[in-house]
Amino acid sequence: MAVRRAGDAALLVETGDLATSHRLNAAIRDAGLPGIVDIVPGEGTVLVVADPAAADLDRLAARLPELPLPERAAALTPPVEIPTVYDGADLDAVAELAGLSREEVAARHAASTFTVAYLGFSPGFAYLTGLDPALHVPRMDSPRTAVPTGSVAIAGPYGAVYPSQSPGGWRLLGRTELTLWDVTRDPPSLLQPGTEVRFVVKEAR
Repeated sequence: MAVRRAGDAALLVETGDLATSHRLNAAIRDAGLPGIVDIVPGEGTVLVVADPAAADLDRLAARLPELPLPERAAALTPPVEIPTVYDGADLDAVAELAGLSREEVAARHAASTFTVAYLGFSPGFAYLTGLDPALHVPRMDSPRTAVPTGSVAIAGPYGAVYPSQSPGGWRLLGRTELTLWDVTRDPPSLLQPGTEVRFVVKEAR
């Protein structure tokens, strides 16, 4: 692993792949190294943010590659079930692109077992891997200026739930009332890297 400085208070570890990023994330959290204030795993990197007053970055940079990695990254939180009403604005378009019916799109999405790959784009926005390949459809050509909070969406090989209203070009399959981002919660994001996610069909009221 290559470890590089990222500003005055962080280190960027190049892991090479997502699975190793998740394993290193788990190893750092288990090690309880002093001075670390945040760990942000990515597709092939892990950003380690430290308190300069409490951590020696040079010593930390030397220690990180030596940490024993677990065989697999244990989920930091239990599996999360997301009750979903499948009535999204793009459900018909996705069905046409995939050559399926609306019901088949919903069933395939709900049957997929997702894993949080990493967080990005906006606070609490989790990129989910594990989407049924039949539902790998492109993003919209023209993004919406405002996607409602709780929108369940897909784009390419990823799934997601919009944790707050924001612009977005993902295809909307449905909606959930589950709160994904809450600043009064610790951590604020319900979904954390490595968390298993399942969508559960809910009937519209």
